[in-house]
Amino acid sequence: MIVLQDLVKRFADRTRGSFLAVNHLSIHVQPGEIYGLLGPNGAGKTTTLRILATLLEPDEGTVTISGVDRVASPLEVRRHMAYVAAEAGLPERLTGREVVELFAQIQGADRPRERAAALLDELGATAYADTPCGSLSTGMKRRVVLARALVHEPTVLLLDEPTDGLDVQGRREVMELVRRLGKGERAVIVSSHIMSEVQQMADRIGVMARGELVAEGTIEQVMRSTGHTNLDDAFLALTNR
Repeated sequence: MIVLQDLVKRFADRTRGSFLAVNHLSIHVQPGEIYGLLGPNGAGKTTTLRILATLLEPDEGTVTISGVDRVASPLEVRRHMAYVAAEAGLPERLTGREVVELFAQIQGADRPRERAAALLDELGATAYADTPCGSLSTGMKRRVVLARALVHEPTVLLLDEPTDGLDVQGRREVMELVRRLGKGERAVIVSSHIMSEVQQMADRIGVMARGELVAEGTIEQVMRSTGHTNLDDAFLALTNR
C-alpha cells in the first residue's frame, strides 16, 4: 500500500551547508497495518511524511501509494491519501460540520452533508459539530481534523504527532480512534516520539535517527535487537549511537 525505496531529501542550511534530512530510507506498509514512525526531533519523520503527502519533492528514490507513483502522478496519489499534520489548521469561524461538509464537496463526495454528519458521528464529534472551531478544545479539534481527512475514504492515512497537545483523556481517545481507523484495508503511518502511545497503536515500528532507519520490526523485535525489555530504553540505545 505504501512503498518508499531509497528515499533521499537534502536541505541547505546556513551553518551546516547541505545536509541529508532523509538518507536512503526504505519502508513498506501493508493494508490493514498501523506503522509507527519513531525518532527524536530532527530525525526526518515529518520530512518523510511531507514527501509522502506530496508537499515536498524527494531528491532521490521512489514512492508509491496504492500502486501509484508519487512523483509521476501526485494528484492521483492525493485521491488515495490523507495527511493530518500536528497542527489543526481549522478556520476559527466555521463550525466543525461546515468544515467537514466543505471538504466533502471539494473532494466530490456523494451527498456531502450526509457524509459529513456520518463521519462526525463516527468520530464522536456530533455533540459539538455546530460549535465554531475557534471555541473547540484541542481534542475536539483533532476529531474534526480527522473527519475532514476521511471525507474521500482514503486508503492511506498519515498522522504526524496525532496526540500532540492533548490531555490524558484526549490522548486516550485519539489512540482508540487511530486503532479503529487502521482496521480493514487502510494503511496508517503514525509519526510520534511518545513510546508508550506507539506501543498501544502500532503493529510495526521504524526508528529513525539522523535521517536513517536504524531499526524496524514489531516492538518486541526492536527491543530484542537492543537487548532491552523497555521500548524507551531501546529507543535511546538506537538513537544515541
